[in-house]
Amino acid sequence: MTPSNTIQSTINYIKKELEELYHARETESLAYLLLEYVLKYSKTQIQLNKAEKISPELFQQIKYYTQELTKNIPIQYVLGETEFYDLTFKVNKHTLIPRPETEELVHAIINENRQEGLQILDIGTGSGCIPISLAKNLKNARVSSADISAEAIEKAKENAELNQVDVHFFHRDILNWKNFDWDNFDIIVSNPPYVTEAEKNQMEKNVLDHEPHSALFVTDHDPLIFYRTIAEMALLHLKKGGRLYFEINESLGNEMIALLEQKGFSSIRLRLDINGKNRMVSAIKPH
Repeated sequence: MTPSNTIQSTINYIKKELEELYHARETESLAYLLLEYVLKYSKTQIQLNKAEKISPELFQQIKYYTQELTKNIPIQYVLGETEFYDLTFKVNKHTLIPRPETEELVHAIINENRQEGLQILDIGTGSGCIPISLAKNLKNARVSSADISAEAIEKAKENAELNQVDVHFFHRDILNWKNFDWDNFDIIVSNPPYVTEAEKNQMEKNVLDHEPHSALFVTDHDPLIFYRTIAEMALLHLKKGGRLYFEINESLGNEMIALLEQKGFSSIRLRLDINGKNRMVSAIKPH
């Protein structure tokens, strides 16, 4: 490669470097994401300016990121950030990469809860994508979020500042929730660990190798441990008529309905994601 690299030749370089790891459509997508990040161009600007020269300095950056991608590291970790619900979030090895189905969960909560000043608790902070997006889009909401990982909370605090919202973060283990004082909430939401050990072999290698296992996996013998615990906590700390929202394992929808029925929740609703999978459950604490 010479200093006269163009945008088009750089796209070709990225795709060639990654062709043994990814399908052609993925290599093209990764090439555009890299160039958008480094050049600060939109995808349309890249497409309209493919003959434009890239400076040697910027090409060296692109080359470095491309080599990181050849190690099977997810691009969100390579770049240190990702987009979620039209907001930018910093991510690292201590935080899960936010998924599109979690955006659907956030969207449902925002659409169904338009009143001002709601008191909301998110359990399992991660990057902070759920509580920060809710704080950004629900007027005067008072949002709190708890996580067992101090490192995740630090990154979430950085993201709250980046997105100019006020979220109160707690370093707490929800499985020991009785050891802590909690307020009462209008909404409790959680995207807890829900992938069973048995499902590990179905997962992409770059997820297994790089994303935090404590935020992903539960044991095969008790896959609903977090949901059961949070539901029990919600019975005490949701206000009457308060709403509970979960992202769930697509194979455990019926089990989730049974669990919430057994705990006494009403208006239990199993929701499909954009791919038609059982991905969300909501319920109301009876009056």
